[in-house]
Amino acid sequence: MNLQTLPIILLVVCHAQAFQYAQLAQYIDDHQEEHVEALRDWVAIESDSSNIHKRPELHRMMEKVAEKLRLMGGTVELVDIGEQELPNGQMLALPNVVTARFGSDPGKHTVCVYGHVDVQPAKLEDGWATDPYNLTDIQGNLYGRGTSDNKAPVLAWIHAVKAYQALSMDLPVNVKFLIEGMEETGSNGLDAMILAQNHTFFSDVDYIIISDCGWLSRRPALTYGTRGNCYFYAEVEGSRQDLHSGVYGGTVIEPMTDLIGILDTLISPSGKILIPGIREAVAPLSDEEWKMYQDIEFDVDHYKNKIGVGQLMYNNKVDLLAHRWRYPTVSIHGIEGAFSDPGTKTVIPAKVTAKFSIRQVPDMDPATVKKQVTDYLQSVFAKRRSPNKLTVTMVIGAKPWLADTQHPLYEAGKAAIKRVFNMEPDLIREGGTIPIAKTFQDVTGKSIIMMPIGGFDDGMHSQNEKISRYNYIEGTKLFIAYLNEIAQIKTSV
Repeated sequence: MNLQTLPIILLVVCHAQAFQYAQLAQYIDDHQEEHVEALRDWVAIESDSSNIHKRPELHRMMEKVAEKLRLMGGTVELVDIGEQELPNGQMLALPNVVTARFGSDPGKHTVCVYGHVDVQPAKLEDGWATDPYNLTDIQGNLYGRGTSDNKAPVLAWIHAVKAYQALSMDLPVNVKFLIEGMEETGSNGLDAMILAQNHTFFSDVDYIIISDCGWLSRRPALTYGTRGNCYFYAEVEGSRQDLHSGVYGGTVIEPMTDLIGILDTLISPSGKILIPGIREAVAPLSDEEWKMYQDIEFDVDHYKNKIGVGQLMYNNKVDLLAHRWRYPTVSIHGIEGAFSDPGTKTVIPAKVTAKFSIRQVPDMDPATVKKQVTDYLQSVFAKRRSPNKLTVTMVIGAKPWLADTQHPLYEAGKAAIKRVFNMEPDLIREGGTIPIAKTFQDVTGKSIIMMPIGGFDDGMHSQNEKISRYNYIEGTKLFIAYLNEIAQIKTSV
């Protein structure tokens, strides 16, 4: 090739890509209402994975995902991942995992898009302004449980592939989907499936893309790390049955008193974790990380006002982001067995169970955290000399995940964001947990990127969860652009 003609060839290729993207983006704009209706259809299914009584809805959700992918001509499978054992010993079928393939050109890269379509619990009486399972458009925001986490992002990826098909354009890469229905409860059964299919489904996958996260501000973001999650039950059991506080109060050592006492030893008022060994295991903040946090767009006052508190634990951006993303935290979530209904009830509960979690970070290990927490609470409880019984159980042990921001996947992500939003993205971590990311990394050895389209104010897991129409539609265009950018990644020899 004549080197003098190379710039001209590159210019022609760039113009062709820009023209193709413009056509695809216009298609998405023209079919915006259709995409919103698809989200409405999915939100209407109460696919709450934590509620076993909703399990039929979850099965229906997975069938609907499979049907949508089949209608697009994908090679689709519903993969049986077995059963889960409930606390009472009953076995319950897990929802099938949906896999699909579009394209099998050996000359192209192959990406696997992971997502989930199960949701957190939601009830109108929890404080929702709208029916959580009826998608409601208010001033450009689409409200409903699971909109941002994670139904809209999954649909955006599907619609990105569909746009190429509708315009009879070849996909720039082969695309595989892996959609599950148990992410909100720890991705039960998925680890085993990934291990079993590592040399089949994942054998030709080059990169894995996850869009189960959100932006930090109004600036688009690429996510390169998540915290893990060690979730515990601490159960204190006393009498054979609940007791009348007027008759028995003052004569028994109450389980609730013991439980509150040991919970108070987990964390100090300033947020310091008091369990020996936890803080000592944390990887120190590097100078490079400190610099990255400095450059991120983040308004501390806006953050404080948004969540409605008078004071934060840290007042400067770097400390706040570091403690949100890459330091461990202890959170107490609730007490089962305690009286919590409206009105009064003078009862001494016979058994109470606290639910709390520790978000863990590199270099913490769930097995070690389990032992540290169990030994510590048993030691604290022993000092109370209580006749009651304490049982500590770790029910989730999800590991943290961290990626290399210098990988070409992230450069491709920056280029796609530049094309769609005309700005550079923030490189961020996520304070929450996406358990399967570490499994993908450890088992398949593939490179992973998290590319969010959810907004910073979407209220994932909270009341009035939403995704903006803007993020949903422009996010679909981002995925279209990203597939093209991935196609440009040179394969190392």
